[in-house]
Amino acid sequence: MTQREIARPPAWIDRRYRYIRVAWDHEFSLVRLSTCVKPIQCYSLAAMAELHQVFADIASEPGLVKHYVMTSDVPGVFNFGGDLALFVLLIRARDVDSLKLYGRRCIDLVWWMETAAQRGVHTTVLVQGDTLGGGLESVMPFHKVIFERSAQAGFPEVLFNLFPAMGAWNFTIRKAGFAVANEMVLSGRLYTAEQLVRRHLVDVVVEDGEGEAAIAQVVHQVHPRLRGVLAALQARSFAAPISYESLLAVVDHWTATALTLTDRDLRLMERLARAQVRKAGGGDEGAVEEIKRLELDTAWGEERTGITDWASLPSY
Repeated sequence: MTQREIARPPAWIDRRYRYIRVAWDHEFSLVRLSTCVKPIQCYSLAAMAELHQVFADIASEPGLVKHYVMTSDVPGVFNFGGDLALFVLLIRARDVDSLKLYGRRCIDLVWWMETAAQRGVHTTVLVQGDTLGGGLESVMPFHKVIFERSAQAGFPEVLFNLFPAMGAWNFTIRKAGFAVANEMVLSGRLYTAEQLVRRHLVDVVVEDGEGEAAIAQVVHQVHPRLRGVLAALQARSFAAPISYESLLAVVDHWTATALTLTDRDLRLMERLARAQVRKAGGGDEGAVEEIKRLELDTAWGEERTGITDWASLPSY
């Protein structure tokens, strides 16, 4: 395959999405993905389905995509993490199977990032604003993590008697060590970009508004020596491995823990979900439960038949 052929735009780049925006940079064979999830900027089933589609498309043409860059289109929020509104719905219904389905979808996203170097793809993420729980977990497997100075992140669930992000311990321990993971997960504190870079969870901190320039700098530096960088990153994962099986085991534990939450805990989760809707400008709070039911039905239909029908969901 020639360099000219590698740089051609993939046919799937024009696929239409509801919650993500995908663009192609032919100079670096780069896929740029930005998220804007309604009604809450979190990892909803619908948003994860679109992310999985992008990853499947990348995998369908091995060697075509060299760089993957992720950002958020929601001002002040990168990602709130787990879908609290859906969790309340499923826990009240004691729907263990659906909780595990959600957990597996999360793990599959993280696993793609964890194995991106083996797929020949270098990954970069820019965080502008809040990234909480599973949102922070999701950025940790990226090869280069950039935070703008006003961004903050953490695992606040423990403060509300909730469960931590599913891979919080695994990735925090690998990047920062057990002591830092213990402090961050059990304290529930939010950390500034400067505090996170000192803990080796963030690679680069730039001033607000300079994140795009930082992305460009990373890509320009990595691209000429991409093969060597990816080989080194693969070796790093061999030295400090995280297995898919260990992540699935955490899903089982997370599900069991979720079912122990009290009605008071669930009411708190509902309040947090409403606050997230307001902060992210998600629209009508009263429609959230119905939206989550529709997303769940669609996800189970996809699980059972292999056919994705997310286009049938109503707009909101």
